[in-house]
Amino acid sequence: MAVDYAVIVVYLAGMLGMGWWGMRRAKSKSEFLVAGRRLGPWMYSGTMAAIVLGGASTIGGVGLGYKYGLSGAWMVFTIGLGLLALSIFFSARIARLKVYTVSEMLDLRYGGKAGVISGVVMWAYTLMLAVTSTIAYATIFDVLFDLNRTAAIVLGGAVVVAYSTLGGMWSITLTDMVQFVVKTIGVLLLLLPIAVVKAGGFSEMKAALPGEYFAPLGIGGETIFTYVLIYTFGMLIGQDIWQRVFTARGDKVARYGGTVAGTYCLVYALAGAVIGTAAKVLYPNLANADDAFATIVKDELPMGVRGLVLAAALAAVMSTSSGALIACATVANNDIWSRLRGLAHKGPEHDEVKGNRAFILIMGIAVICVAIALNNVVEALTVAYNLLVGGLLVPILGGLLWKRGTVYGALASVVVGGCAVVGLMVTYGILANEPVYYGLLSSLAAYVIVSLATPPTDAAVLANWRERLAGRGGVEDAQPEPPAAEPAAVHS
Repeated sequence: MAVDYAVIVVYLAGMLGMGWWGMRRAKSKSEFLVAGRRLGPWMYSGTMAAIVLGGASTIGGVGLGYKYGLSGAWMVFTIGLGLLALSIFFSARIARLKVYTVSEMLDLRYGGKAGVISGVVMWAYTLMLAVTSTIAYATIFDVLFDLNRTAAIVLGGAVVVAYSTLGGMWSITLTDMVQFVVKTIGVLLLLLPIAVVKAGGFSEMKAALPGEYFAPLGIGGETIFTYVLIYTFGMLIGQDIWQRVFTARGDKVARYGGTVAGTYCLVYALAGAVIGTAAKVLYPNLANADDAFATIVKDELPMGVRGLVLAAALAAVMSTSSGALIACATVANNDIWSRLRGLAHKGPEHDEVKGNRAFILIMGIAVICVAIALNNVVEALTVAYNLLVGGLLVPILGGLLWKRGTVYGALASVVVGGCAVVGLMVTYGILANEPVYYGLLSSLAAYVIVSLATPPTDAAVLANWRERLAGRGGVEDAQPEPPAAEPAAVHS
C-alpha cells in the first residue's frame, strides 16, 4: 500500500498548492467568487462535470449498479439530463445577468424583496450538500489509512476548506480540472475495463445475474420519475451549479461547454452502473451496496492503480464538496448577512474578498462539525433537495419564462412550497416521494394564483431585467484600465 499512500499524499499536497496559487490570483470579488467570468470551453466543461459528479455519483452510482444493475445509472443519468437542459435552454441567459447568486437573479426579475427568504432556502440546500459530500471522506480514508470516521472527515474537510478559503473559485477551478482528469482516468479508463474483465466479460455477467439487472427500467418507473423531479430540476436552480455558469467567458462557452459536461455525465452514469453490476458478480453477498466501490478497488486492482482510483473517488468527493462550500458561503454572505445588515452592493468589490474568504472558512468549519454529528446522509440530502425543488424551482423558472409572475407570487411560492415540503416530510417520512410531488404542485399553484391576483411587475423593473438578459448592464469589478479598454469579462 506504500505506493497507494504516496499517490494520495501527492494528490492532497497538490490540492493545497493550487489553493496557494489561487490566492495570488483572486484579487477581486469577481475573481474570488466566479473566476473573473473568464473560463474558456475546456476549463468550463471540466469544472462543471467535476462539481456535479461527486461522491454520490461515484460511490453511490456504483452502489446502485450493484443493487439494480444497469438501471442503477438513472440517478446520475438524470443529473446529466438536468445539466444538458440547463446548458441548452437557460445557461446563456443566466451568464449574461452578471450576478453572483440565484437570489440576486430573483431580485432583478421581481424588483427586490425575495432575496433573504430565497437565500435562506438556498443556504440550507448548499450547506447540506457540502455536509453530505464531506461525510463521504470517511469511506475513502477508512479504506486508505484505516482512520476512524471523525479523523477522516476532519482530514478531508480541512484540505477542501484550506484551498477553497485561500483562492476561492480560482483555486476550486484549477483543482476541479485536476479532479476531472483523475476521475476520467481512474474510473472510466482503469476501473471500468478492469471490473468488466475481472467479472468475465458481459456474457459471463449476463449468465451470472438475473435478467432484470440488464433491463433499462429495472429500478422502477416511479423511482426514475422522482430522480427527474429532484436531480434534473435541481440542476436547473442550484446555487452551486449557477455559480459555475457565472464563470463562463460568454454565451457560447456556457451553452456548448455545459452540453459537453452533460454528455460526459451520461457516460459516467453508465460506467458506474456497469462497475456495480460487475461487483455484484464478483461479490454477490455484500451487506451494503455502497461498499461495492471500495471492495472492488481494494481487492481487484493492482498496487498503484488502486491508489489512483481511490484518488479518483477522493477527487469526486472534493469537487462537489468545494463547489457546495463556496456556494454556501456566497449565499450566506451576499444574500443573508449583507442584506440583513443593509450592506449589499456597497463599497468597492475588491474590499469584499476578505469578507468572502472569512465566510468560506466559517462555513467550512460548520460543515465539518455538522458532518461529524450527522449520521443519516441520505435523509439530509433528501431534505436539501426537497426544499430546493419544492421551494425555489417554480419562482426561478417562472421568472425566466413567465413575465406575468410577480414578487408576491414568488414569495408565496417559496413559503407555501417550502412549508408543504416540510409538513409532508413529517407526515409521510423524509424519504417518501409525496413531499416533493405535492410540495411542487402547491408551490406552482401559489405562484400562479398570487401573481394573477396582484399587480404586474413594474415596467421599469422588467425593462431592466430585459437589458440584463441581453447582456447589457451589470456591475463588475473596477478595472485599472483606460475607459476604452475591453471589459474584463470577455478576456480569455
